[in-house]
Amino acid sequence: MSKSRYPDNWEEIAKERKEAVGWKCQKCGIQCLKPEDNRSKLTISEIKRRTLAVHHANYQPEDNRPENLIPLCSPCHLSYHTRRKGSVSIGQLSLFDYIEANHF
Repeated sequence: MSKSRYPDNWEEIAKERKEAVGWKCQKCGIQCLKPEDNRSKLTISEIKRRTLAVHHANYQPEDNRPENLIPLCSPCHLSYHTRRKGSVSIGQLSLFDYIEANHF
């Protein structure tokens, strides 16, 4: 998915949605990491598992209405895309690639 489809203030929008749900995944309910949380005793795998992303319910990055934005942990977010519910084909996006692309 091209970053050009996201608004310039995407980071702000995403952070607001994450804060609105208390940094919890809206699918599995895991408590995800806040930017200020100490990660020093966590493994890379734990950090990746507890990273919160914001999913566009209609798969349109241009549509940033709050009701279209669903905070999900990285594995739950990835599951939406790898089950071909979105515009990302199976195998195109790994959890590592997702984390790296989003600077987590």
